[in-house]
Amino acid sequence: MKRIILALSLSATLLVLPFSIAQTPNSAEQVKMLALIKEVQTQQAQIADNQAKIEIRLADLAEAIHVARIYSARAR
Repeated sequence: MKRIILALSLSATLLVLPFSIAQTPNSAEQVKMLALIKEVQTQQAQIADNQAKIEIRLADLAEAIHVARIYSARAR
């Protein structure tokens, strides 16, 4: 039982230790970080928009192929 408590307390100490040592960023770094976050969010929005456009085009293409197969089957 003592080994379990010792192991748990040691792992909790090792888990908390890196957070207590971390430095707080200064305001210039925070401004840069916020600018980077905004840029990444903008890029993600563009990627999502492009993905939606791609899916629409693929659906149109699949429908065109489906119709072409129907017409080619009727022609035989």
